[in-house]
Amino acid sequence: MRWKIAGVLGIGSFVNYIDRVNLSVAAPDIMRDFDISAAQMGILSSAFLWTYALLQMPIGAVIDKIGVRWVNRLGVTLWALASFLAAAASGLGLVIIARLILGIGEAPSVPAAWKAIGQWFPKQERGTATAIFDGASKLSNVLGIPLMAFLVTAFSWHAAFIFTGVLSVLFLVIWWRLYESPEQARANGHLTTQEYALLKDGGAEDQGARTSGSLAGLGYLLRRRKTWGLALGFSSYTYAYYVLLTWLPAYLERQFDVNLLKGGLYTMIPWLVAVIAQFLIAGVLMDRWIARTGQATRVRRIVLISSMLASLAVVGAAYADSIVVAITFLSIGAAGLAVSVPAGSSIVSLIAPHGYTGTMGGIVNFVANTIGIAAPIVTGIVVDTTGSFAWAFIATGIVILAGIGSYTLLLGRIDRIDAPPAPATLTHP
Repeated sequence: MRWKIAGVLGIGSFVNYIDRVNLSVAAPDIMRDFDISAAQMGILSSAFLWTYALLQMPIGAVIDKIGVRWVNRLGVTLWALASFLAAAASGLGLVIIARLILGIGEAPSVPAAWKAIGQWFPKQERGTATAIFDGASKLSNVLGIPLMAFLVTAFSWHAAFIFTGVLSVLFLVIWWRLYESPEQARANGHLTTQEYALLKDGGAEDQGARTSGSLAGLGYLLRRRKTWGLALGFSSYTYAYYVLLTWLPAYLERQFDVNLLKGGLYTMIPWLVAVIAQFLIAGVLMDRWIARTGQATRVRRIVLISSMLASLAVVGAAYADSIVVAITFLSIGAAGLAVSVPAGSSIVSLIAPHGYTGTMGGIVNFVANTIGIAAPIVTGIVVDTTGSFAWAFIATGIVILAGIGSYTLLLGRIDRIDAPPAPATLTHP
């Protein structure tokens, strides 16, 4: 049952990120249709992140209170609405509104998935479970970018948004029918006693774990050094990821003069390498290494820092003089970024106090995406100013180095933060 849940989370991540990547593929045509600059396109690309980042901390607390199931049902409904609104747009204003709505709808997706993985998987399997979830987002780039490029080329950029709207509706049906918590699955006869015991013995989070109140728990976690070590480290990944997600097709088109469809096919190569590396290294290898040695902190730290160092290869694209060299550097960098995600995001449920995984995930995702907002904007400004992407990739490398420092110096040992103290109660004689 737990692997079926991982599959549902993976499908959701796949659809979630196709909803995001459609704009990056449509960007050249939208810029021509609306006569906007690269800097203006960067602002449009970041509009999704304004609401997405703003809602991360409150939505994490909401998830802890009412659970994963209903929050995502409402969220996926908004994914579909946002895509259909963008498809109907005849001006820039409605596209921006659609992206803001998409940010609201997708705000719960990552902290909800982290919480679901914490509830559904023992500690020694969370790397693989997270690799399935996050690997599906990279797979959306492998399959989604060339598909979006075909739709935009054959029909129009509006067709890409119609497609993602229909896809979101289909996933809403899947989520509504198949997702349930371990306690619900057990009550409905879908989860055996043996598997339920495996989850609990392996440190899975109890759905019924009580919190001391969302604001108190939020403030408590914000005062912990571990929270900031993880959040700032994960921010460096998010910044670099959004540079590639929003600008890679335009980079190949502008730097090497390839058309949109051919650029879409080239773009899928780094993401395909990333998916394979993430599943094999950050999923299977890391979980087996932890199971064999029992040294979860050491293994995760080695995988995390090594993969972040590998991700610095994206800087090589700044100096690439051919598309083959550029794709080689970008593939190594994308693989490093992808491997870092299960190692980094699985730490959320390992360091959060019981009952606070959603809140911790919300904090991490809020900080990461607040910094990530700058990625498409900074890249667009740099391209307009310099006429190339070189300094944008160098800036990305500097951000990655800062993330490595945060993981190394601030996070410390990967163990659970003590629960917040219970709120004081008045007593009467």
